[in-house]
Amino acid sequence: MEIQHIVSGFSPKLSSSAPSIPIGKQLFSLKFPSLFSSSSYPSIQSQNFEVPSISIGKKDEFYSSRRRRVRCSSSSSNTVADRNKGNEVARRKKLAVFVSGGGSNFKSIHEASKRGSLHGDVVVLVTNKTECGGAEYARSHSIPVIVFPKPKAESDGLSPHDLVATLRRFEVDFILLAGYLKLIPAELIRAYERSIFNIHPSLLPAFGGKGCYGMKVHKAVIASGARFSGPTIHFVDEHYDTGRILAQRVVPVLANDTAEELAARVLREEHQLYVEVAEALCEDRIVWRKDGVPLIQSKENPNETY
Repeated sequence: MEIQHIVSGFSPKLSSSAPSIPIGKQLFSLKFPSLFSSSSYPSIQSQNFEVPSISIGKKDEFYSSRRRRVRCSSSSSNTVADRNKGNEVARRKKLAVFVSGGGSNFKSIHEASKRGSLHGDVVVLVTNKTECGGAEYARSHSIPVIVFPKPKAESDGLSPHDLVATLRRFEVDFILLAGYLKLIPAELIRAYERSIFNIHPSLLPAFGGKGCYGMKVHKAVIASGARFSGPTIHFVDEHYDTGRILAQRVVPVLANDTAEELAARVLREEHQLYVEVAEALCEDRIVWRKDGVPLIQSKENPNETY
């Protein structure tokens, strides 16, 4: 299948990707937030764009005596200097975001990239719903949109192999699921091992699994009598919500909460947490404990992890 039939608004000419944006960074921490901390809340016509023709490089692994850090290599020379410490910072990472709905977490990540706190760029959006709000936002910001899996009404569409090949053409480093409701195919997980992440609106492993999404999760939390909830970011494996937990943020469940009120409280933390984790990913600050637990390394003190 020709790629121009795969990607919405594709231009057949292949070229390099969009220019980078100067950055600034912020420290990521898994500290419990103030219970009522404030956060800002940060549509689909086809457009022409160009797709890079260089395939993604293989990952290089760096080891220390206690922990292992995973970094992605690339032929790109797009690096910046850390003038404060005199260290070279890795090139800007290329991100693919998967959505099925409004895409508010996607918007938060894209806005962080635009303002410079996130050392990476969203280069493509993948969705199973061509008219969803996340896809509309992507097209309005000239971000290519890929439909996967194909709608039931269409006889032709992307296979998992096609999807992997297309993401490699975009030189994608990390895949961020942000309200994507389809199970990720095994071919994609093998191609992007330890490079696919999901955000879930409960404190996993509680209230997760197939069918646990959106308002269903918050209703189940309230019905259980749990006193705390919050978002979880985890690595993606071949099952729903069972991958290694990378980060969580805790919020209270109040005595008279409705599902809608709890959902709004959790969502505010989601917008902050996903950006902070994406920043850590793009700065190569994910390390692995000997027992296989992923941790986030402090930017300012490399010996400190969360």
